[in-house]
Amino acid sequence: MARVCDFLFLGFRELDLRGPCVPSDLVLTGDHAFPLAMNSRGQVLMAASLYGRGRIVVLGHKGYLTTFPALVENALTWLRGDGSDNVSVGVHKHVEKAADNLSKSSFQVAVVGAFSDNRAVGVYVTDAYSVGADVKDLVAFLKAGGGVLIAGQAWSWAANHPKENTLLQFEGNKVCGVAGIYFSDHKGEAECLPVYPHIPSSWMAVVTGKHLEDDLEFLLQGVPEFDLLNGVVASEVLVHGPLAFPIGTTADGRAFLAGAYYGQGRVVVITHEGLLRRETLAPFWNNALHWLDEGRDGVVGVVPDLNEAFNLFSKSKFNCEKTNFREDLSVFVCTAYSEQHVEEIQDFVAEGGGLLIGGHAWYWAQTHQEKNPMTDFSGNKILNKMGLSLLEKIIGEGSYKAPVPSQAIKDTYHFRHLLHRFAGHVTEGEELTVHEEEFLIKLGKDCTNFLHLEAHDCSSYTQVVSTLTDILKKSGMPQVCDICPVKSPRDHLLLSAGTEVYKVCPDRDALLPYLIKHNPLMQVVYNHRIKIDVNTAGREEWISTGLYLSPGMKTYMATPAEIVNRGWKIQIGCQTDRLDAKELKRAPCVHERFPVTSEMMQVWNLWGGLIYLVAPPNTNVEGAEVKVQMAVPAPYYKSGVTTAADWLLLRTAPSPWAELEFDNIILTVPSDVVWSLDRPDELAALWDEMMKGIADLAAIPHTFPRKERFVTRGGSYSWMHAGYPIMTHQSTAAELVNVHHVRSKGLWGPIHELGHNQQRGCWEFPPNTTECTCNLWSVYVHEEVLGIDRAKADSILSPTRRKSQAEEYVRGGRKLSSWDVFVALETYLQLQEQFGWDAFKKVFAAYHEMSDFPKDNEGKMNLYAVTFSQTVGRNLCAFFEAWGWPIETATEGKLSDLPPWSDHPMVQYD
Repeated sequence: MARVCDFLFLGFRELDLRGPCVPSDLVLTGDHAFPLAMNSRGQVLMAASLYGRGRIVVLGHKGYLTTFPALVENALTWLRGDGSDNVSVGVHKHVEKAADNLSKSSFQVAVVGAFSDNRAVGVYVTDAYSVGADVKDLVAFLKAGGGVLIAGQAWSWAANHPKENTLLQFEGNKVCGVAGIYFSDHKGEAECLPVYPHIPSSWMAVVTGKHLEDDLEFLLQGVPEFDLLNGVVASEVLVHGPLAFPIGTTADGRAFLAGAYYGQGRVVVITHEGLLRRETLAPFWNNALHWLDEGRDGVVGVVPDLNEAFNLFSKSKFNCEKTNFREDLSVFVCTAYSEQHVEEIQDFVAEGGGLLIGGHAWYWAQTHQEKNPMTDFSGNKILNKMGLSLLEKIIGEGSYKAPVPSQAIKDTYHFRHLLHRFAGHVTEGEELTVHEEEFLIKLGKDCTNFLHLEAHDCSSYTQVVSTLTDILKKSGMPQVCDICPVKSPRDHLLLSAGTEVYKVCPDRDALLPYLIKHNPLMQVVYNHRIKIDVNTAGREEWISTGLYLSPGMKTYMATPAEIVNRGWKIQIGCQTDRLDAKELKRAPCVHERFPVTSEMMQVWNLWGGLIYLVAPPNTNVEGAEVKVQMAVPAPYYKSGVTTAADWLLLRTAPSPWAELEFDNIILTVPSDVVWSLDRPDELAALWDEMMKGIADLAAIPHTFPRKERFVTRGGSYSWMHAGYPIMTHQSTAAELVNVHHVRSKGLWGPIHELGHNQQRGCWEFPPNTTECTCNLWSVYVHEEVLGIDRAKADSILSPTRRKSQAEEYVRGGRKLSSWDVFVALETYLQLQEQFGWDAFKKVFAAYHEMSDFPKDNEGKMNLYAVTFSQTVGRNLCAFFEAWGWPIETATEGKLSDLPPWSDHPMVQYD
């Protein structure tokens, strides 16, 4: 696009638009339209676009065809297309003077009364008022590869046609609107503009090109609310196009129903296809189909798998047919789950058709976690160009009040409008309303979603990137940390936007100082080699490299051919949890992943981080080698590899993160906590003991199929959370690496999280036991490995407190709704104190041999009662019933031959 600007304005140093011509402000939509001339207010006065195989240039006033003959000649050369030898140009008689100016050019110019008089031309020049009966032919000509130069203004026409829809009814828009350029009813301010060799950009660029109140009034007539009850799980839709608008939203501004103008057509999206058949929404669907049909009374084609929607629409007397996509339809109704006919549907709408599409993206995103929903989800491949995108975020069930059209335009959240307002707030000091400030956190999240469109060749996208870049350079990004948390909506927005803009910014190096203010130089190593020996079995695995990248630092990594395009990734950063909290002590996402798609990869991360290779599941690689061009060394100890002498040098390496890799676990901690660690071998021996204890209780081999990981500093859910890696706050780091502390005080919380990773759904009864059974590992490791009595490991397990909890549970009626965490743990501790830890090991081992487990808690609890009873040779039904378990008659029958445990601890409460 930049080259086009450079070519069209060849020979120009400035473009003086001052004079009698008052142009229209042009509105641009879609992926291919881009501005050529933009004034200081952000109004577009000249633009260009592509459609099909053709090209179009639009000038905001008819007079420009004669005022700038050199521009016209340059435009004709570009419009003719690359490699075309057709020099024939048709000029409509109403702009005959433009033909006179071309008399000495290399073009063969013919003045015609209409396009139909000379269809063999390569380029056609007309004003915006003389299209007439040629509309369909001109669109077909453009689509087939022709060039169109059209000039005019629509503000005077709009003044004379106040009840008409300028976007659709103004003659010129019937042609150029198909390519995403519209003459608007707004006057453009003419100035003397400097000419630059790039696409003009401004945060002030107009954000909406039409007053949409009349559309909302039509669509919402007789619609008081939207029924999203009874099991509907819809997605949120991001409304980001200048001619897109929300129709139905939650109270906090998240849209589930939206509409848009696209080309000469219209689109409505609902974020769950099941709502298309809902009787309570029939009045809205009646309005929407009429709005989409635009008075044609044409055929409404409904895809066959929307049979109930077809029946509902047919009741409203629409001419419905069950059919897949056809070009002769007036309105096409489909789901968002098919990739068939994507371009044909887009052209169908651009050329005047209506589209009603339903579907959600949240389930697809959950089942395609390595994909980008914004670009890879089928529905978005259709909708993105139309200014609408389905998100992975869920809209909860509810009944949502329909907006009041006159208030909705002013009060409803709109991504482009609020971004425009926020840019004015930062750059010009404009005051935001309280209502606007409340939406800033949402705007930050939507900026992230929008930037994931990765539409780098789209002017609309680059305009947003440019606006956000300007905002960040003006305001800087909050320097978030433990002592400087981010709390305000404004800072939330800047923090989210800064992270994402850095990824897509054309000049990251220039932006970096505005984002990271303190970024000291660190010692680096060059051409560091990492040997890969990995067998991942069924889960992906991080391979530590012992290297770190500082914020914004780039490096190249050479990878062997055997891991290229095999699902491997390079990861920068150890904190992979995504934060969503009102107070943040770090950015929401601080890691980056790069799929290994070539033997030489450049990688980076705004926030810096340790470098990992991520091996995919079921991968076996031995002896492969990766070379890192340049990186910062990290304190990295690996059992059996790092010697004592090596460690004395490595422990003071400059990386802020250190890693200690033992036989079954890897600890990632701030480097300062290992500076005084003299004997990592002793720490390794301790953790090896504890991990063997974890394995023993779980009845699994001592060598874990994948080493567990701890990463300290900033968990996303609570003080700690389980997973791979287990996340815990920084204050825990020193305890994890302190042998004396562990042996004397224990590590209840970290072992609790390791216990979470051993829980299995077949013997878990969520939510009751979610935070309960993991504590069995805490008790076991403290007593059997560390020699710390359970009452000292956690004071809540003192005999007095245990007894009071059981008594309180009994007094409360032994209701399972109160049987959770330490109350539930008491049940298991009573079993352990009677039958020993070996009983649990045998029970867990028995589950390893089972399959086809019950899905419900009641069934699983009965299976557990049978399994434990058979393991210890006692009938435990009375014990479990005393704890309120729903023991079935069939379970009692299975265990009737076993001697009952009649003196169990709960008998005292009978």
